[in-house]
Amino acid sequence: MTQLVEKTNDFITQLLDNELPKEYIYHNYVHTQRVFKSTKEIIDNSSFSDEETLVLKLAALLHDVGYTKSRDEHEEEGALIAIDFLTKEGVDKHIVDQVAQTIRATKMGVDPSNDLEKALCDSDASHFAKSYFEEASEYLRQELKLLDIADHSLDSWRECNIEMFTTKHQYYTDYAIKNWKPKKDNHLVSMLNEKKKLKKARKKEKLKAKLKDESPEKGVQSMFRITLRNHIKLSDIADTKANILLSVNAIIVSLALSNLIPKLDNPSNGYLIVPTVVFIVFSIASMVLSVLATRPNVTRGKFTRQDVEEKKVNLLFFGNFHKMSLTEFEWAMNEMMNDKEYIYSALTKDLYFLGLVLDRKYRILRITYTVFIIGIIASVIAFAVFFRMQEVDTVVSSLQGVASFIVPALS
Repeated sequence: MTQLVEKTNDFITQLLDNELPKEYIYHNYVHTQRVFKSTKEIIDNSSFSDEETLVLKLAALLHDVGYTKSRDEHEEEGALIAIDFLTKEGVDKHIVDQVAQTIRATKMGVDPSNDLEKALCDSDASHFAKSYFEEASEYLRQELKLLDIADHSLDSWRECNIEMFTTKHQYYTDYAIKNWKPKKDNHLVSMLNEKKKLKKARKKEKLKAKLKDESPEKGVQSMFRITLRNHIKLSDIADTKANILLSVNAIIVSLALSNLIPKLDNPSNGYLIVPTVVFIVFSIASMVLSVLATRPNVTRGKFTRQDVEEKKVNLLFFGNFHKMSLTEFEWAMNEMMNDKEYIYSALTKDLYFLGLVLDRKYRILRITYTVFIIGIIASVIAFAVFFRMQEVDTVVSSLQGVASFIVPALS
């Protein structure tokens, strides 16, 4: 028996390798070996006779060789190939007929009529309960596509498998029902959960897309959030620049007061008075402008119920409510939060007045930098001019002194 099984295995290996079209990436030798292994698993856990065991093993090896001839009638073609091969090997006709009949029973829609047929049908569908189910299922999907039979998407293929598991397939042998059906059911549950999960995710995405298309609120909120944040950053930058100028000019004035002013008492340093005054005046002007650029503008901090009802007050700015009581402020905020248009109006006003503040800050800041630059340049020029004038005066005085000494001597 073992020798015949080995000869049959060698026969199908050569036959499938040489004559099976390459498009059959599922119904090939790998599938045959998996079915053969599952068949032995059923045999080992059942009470088949030696003859029945031989019939099952031969049928398992030969059940898909018909794909080398035809797909639609592969069971019949496989039975004929099995009859021809086994007859040539001198196998008893009774066994040959049983093998052929068992192979024919694997046809879809045919109910097995005896234990041999049930065992082979269960082995042929054993992958439903195996760890390699997803791999085998994908190979079958791709095989159908390569043969131009069906081009299933992953979703439609999952539906086909669910339908197969629930309405078209069942295990027949006691061993398969006890050991394979629970694993098959687990795969079914996994597919149903995946289907449910994807359905929920798609429903959520569809709802998000619908909300996005129908309502611009999220985009409007993002616009306000980004624009307000940018305005606040620009305000911080302006304050930082003003503080830098204020600090620099404060240092300059301090150095001038501690080093230049004490030297002006000396008559010989009189030429430093004008440059020093120019230097200090421009520095003080820059400091004043820097303070003006960062000086806060405090409003009255009160509003009336009429202002809220007419949507005239911006409750998002502290300057409009800092003198109000908590009760009045809470009432006003509730009124605003119940009115979407009022909220957007308040945000718009907040954005607008932030823009006005920024315009004032940057305008004063630009003037401050201009004054600072002019002051530095004017001070340097003044120091250079008056220093040069002092040198000329010194030379003239020296020449006058020499002349006053020489002229009396010559006379």
